Amino acid sequence: MAPADAHTDAGTGPAPQADTAAEDTLDLELSEEILALLGEDPPAGEAMRPLPGAPASPASSPPGGAGPAAGTGPVMSRAAVSDLLDHPADWRPVTTAAGVFQLVPVRLERDLAVLTRWMNDPAVAAFWELAGPEAVTAAHLRPQLEGDGRSVPCLGVLAGIPMSYWEIYRADLDPLARHYPARPQDTGIHLLIGGVHNRGQGVGTTLLRAVADLVLDNRPRCARVVAEPDLRNTPSVSAFLSAGFRFSAELELPDKRAALMVRERIHRAQL
Repeated sequence: MAPADAHTDAGTGPAPQADTAAEDTLDLELSEEILALLGEDPPAGEAMRPLPGAPASPASSPPGGAGPAAGTGPVMSRAAVSDLLDHPADWRPVTTAAGVFQLVPVRLERDLAVLTRWMNDPAVAAFWELAGPEAVTAAHLRPQLEGDGRSVPCLGVLAGIPMSYWEIYRADLDPLARHYPARPQDTGIHLLIGGVHNRGQGVGTTLLRAVADLVLDNRPRCARVVAEPDLRNTPSVSAFLSAGFRFSAELELPDKRAALMVRERIHRAQL
């Protein structure tokens, strides 16, 4: 399970207390979509509708070529255009206090070198644990790029410059769902800020809020955006809090002790 973050930037402070005023509840009735992904049949008497845009084969090949031909769009992975996350490749740029920001789905042949460099930054490697040659980063990316679209890796491009890495994923379809009361369409965020000059200035908080808003604006069926930063990464937890997330619980995950952070659609106007 990938970490939720690395080096976002809202300062340090004591570990937050769990929010008991708004308890998370588990919806025990699985949707047809989730049953289909789990390979189970729907309840008797209900017809199974095909998943929108369901692939005809289990996986696609990684994007190929050095770039698009003249007059054509970029080659996108199946994940980037999947209905499971409502087509992240089509999400439009947004204007933030830090500049115009856009999520751009990763293309392995174009982005591997810069992502490998970021993964070898000691501040990033301490939480992502992906330091090493390009093959290490590629092995992390390929299952997402070749998958069914439940996780989409993206570059965060600010004012035209790639400066962060994001994973937008279906938390309700992720192993994370075994560790908290997931609800259908919960959408998760993993991130890292790649450039040292973009850390410690509030940029992480600004972009966290922008990306959470992008998810809620483009995924009308999603009621919550969630994240699970390492509890040791106090600046990251603080950045999520400053971006309108609430601290819901501590989670014992296989690879870390995490803070479950939640931003809810019904509270986005207040936070």
